[in-house]
Amino acid sequence: MESKVIEVRNLSLRRGQQSVLCDASIEVAKAEIVCLLGPSGGGKSSLLRCVNRLLEPPPGTVFIHRQDVVGQDVIALRRRVGMLLQTAHLFPGTVADNVAYGPRLRNETLPETRVAELLTMAGLGPSFAAHPADQLSGGEGQRVAIARALATEPEVLLLDEPTSALDPAATHHVEETILSLRERLALTVLWVSHDTAQTRRVADRVYLLVDGAVVDEGTPAHLFRDGSRHLSAAFAEGRLSNDGKVRDA
Repeated sequence: MESKVIEVRNLSLRRGQQSVLCDASIEVAKAEIVCLLGPSGGGKSSLLRCVNRLLEPPPGTVFIHRQDVVGQDVIALRRRVGMLLQTAHLFPGTVADNVAYGPRLRNETLPETRVAELLTMAGLGPSFAAHPADQLSGGEGQRVAIARALATEPEVLLLDEPTSALDPAATHHVEETILSLRERLALTVLWVSHDTAQTRRVADRVYLLVDGAVVDEGTPAHLFRDGSRHLSAAFAEGRLSNDGKVRDA
C-alpha cells in the first residue's frame, strides 16, 4: 500500500487475564477512510485507542508514518492524531471556547476568524461560535467536536462510533462532514462502526474484527456484494456470532 500513514503490526493486548486483541494487523493509507467493523466486544475500540495511546500498545506494534507511537511524546502524538468519541463531551462555556481548547493548552490564542473557518469546515456556521455548548443538539455537538479536533491540525482522525447516539439526519450530516474533510484536507480516517450500511457509505476499505482478531478485509463493494460468502457479509446479515461462528440463513 502506498503512502501508509497508520500501520498496526501483529498487535496483541490483554486486560488482566482476558485477551482483548490477538495478532491484529491493519494498514491505512493517506486520505483513506478505513472502517473497523464487528460485534460488540470484538476489539475495535481497543485497537483504535492504541493508535493514539489512550491504551498503551506493546512496542513495535503501532506506527504512524513508520514511527513507533511508543516512545513518542503523547501530547504531540494526540495533536497529530485527533479523536472523536460516541458523545461529544463538550466543556462548559461557548462553542468557541471548545474549538479553541487544544491551542489554548499550548498557550496559543485561536483567532475568531480561524474559529469561524473551523466551524464552517465542520458543517456549522460562524454564528455558532457564541452559542453555549450545553444548548446544542447531539449532532451539533459532534460537529463542534470535529471542529475542536481540527484546531490542532491533525493528519489522522480516529472515530469511535461518533454517530451511534444520533438520529438519521444528524448521522448523515456527520458522515458528509467527514467525507468532505477527507477530500479537502487529505485526512486519514480510522472509523469504528457497528453499522454495515454506514461502512458502505463512507469506507474505502473495511476490516472485520471478531474476538480480538482481524478475520476479514476488503472493499465494501467486494465484501457485501450479492452472493458474498465473506464473514463481513454474514455479519451484515446478522448471522455472525461474537465468537465468529456463522449461523445458517
